[in-house]
Amino acid sequence: MSDADKPGVTLLAIDDDPKSLELIRDALSREGLTILTSMDPATGLELALERRPEIVLLDLVMPGIDGIAVLERILAAVPTTEVILITGHYTPESAVEAIRKGASDYLTKPLSIARLRERVGDLIAEYRQRQRALQLDGEMLKTCRFEGMVGRSPLLMEVFARIRRAAPHFKTALVTGATGTGKELVARALHKLGPAASARFAVCNSSAIVETLFESELFGHVKGAFTGATQDKVGLFEYAAGGTVFLDEIGDLPLVTQTKLLRVLETREYQRVGSPAPRKCDVRVVAATNRDLREMVDNKEFREDLFYRLSMVEIRLPRLAERKEDLPMLERHFIERMSAEYGKPMRGIAPRVQLLFARYSWPGNVRELENVLAHACMMCENDIIDLPDLPEHLTAPTSPARTDDEGLLPMAEVHKRHALRVLAAVHGNKAEAARILGLHRATLYRLIEEFDPEEMKAAGV
Repeated sequence: MSDADKPGVTLLAIDDDPKSLELIRDALSREGLTILTSMDPATGLELALERRPEIVLLDLVMPGIDGIAVLERILAAVPTTEVILITGHYTPESAVEAIRKGASDYLTKPLSIARLRERVGDLIAEYRQRQRALQLDGEMLKTCRFEGMVGRSPLLMEVFARIRRAAPHFKTALVTGATGTGKELVARALHKLGPAASARFAVCNSSAIVETLFESELFGHVKGAFTGATQDKVGLFEYAAGGTVFLDEIGDLPLVTQTKLLRVLETREYQRVGSPAPRKCDVRVVAATNRDLREMVDNKEFREDLFYRLSMVEIRLPRLAERKEDLPMLERHFIERMSAEYGKPMRGIAPRVQLLFARYSWPGNVRELENVLAHACMMCENDIIDLPDLPEHLTAPTSPARTDDEGLLPMAEVHKRHALRVLAAVHGNKAEAARILGLHRATLYRLIEEFDPEEMKAAGV
């Protein structure tokens, strides 16, 4: 990337000492870095909220408003801003408080020009790296959308490949996967990419139909067939003639209806309830379930012959927890869509939200992620989603997060254990651990301060 192509960075220095501001200007004057200064903390805060600088150098002790209060106000409004606190009144307690409140670093006066340049240079490099990553994610997102589904993980690529191969040929298909993984999207993709794309796509939610009405819903009925049948009714198989019928939650289909569905699939004929006249059936059938049909077959709850008829082509959808590498693109996809839907120009999510999302188990899968981001976009008062914008169940201290080997633990405990594992894997190298975790070193140091020495020793740190 040439210098001309690099995103510009704005730095705001707030300090009541004019000599300190002069030193900062002289030390940091460089191409591509816009430097703003303010000697008044209230004015500086207004400037920060208006200009939204990428980096803020903030004096800790100032008249009127202290630096911690300004820090909190800035990060509440612009959570992606990197704030470095500077002070001539250093105490370990104030440094710890600053880091806990979200400061990226803590420098003491008299300022070391070399240290100042190094730290600001690191933050500029990190900012430009994030911007480049966002740009690449945006470019990749265009190529990783497939019929409403988004991802580039090997598991999802295999799903896309199976859909492409099956769509032109299948007569029946079975889509399996947990709730919220996108089974209807797969069914619609099979329909759209096949020869019946111009015909109708009819949906039957088996779990929402009264058991006595299944046959009528699928195959229709004639007037007088049963009490309440005051006129002829067209069933889904007739309605979707030449197209596709999607039988969602097929595991909830009653056994008696399973028998009749099997006969329709075998003979390609059906009868309206109350009519002896057979009708030709020219539809493709996609069934979906979040249940284990093989286990249901063993328990005599689902017909074995119908299972094998439906599963001639089987497509299994992975859980979101199995393809977390797709999270950044899914986040961007949903934020772009909701930004347009709600008329709110959203830029993305704060790094600490990304960390929480990466650690969370997503029991509700992609649908849960979509709902969480919809909630956050509505609640967000800025253009960056931060922790206060998320649903309470994700941010509450006692919020359970399911992990592969730890059962149910508070979210903070999950974060801590994961950080300990990473630290142990890199033999205590904090800079490398911060890079792997996607954290600034200051954030990792905050976590480490909360570790129990015995836990660290047990983890090999």
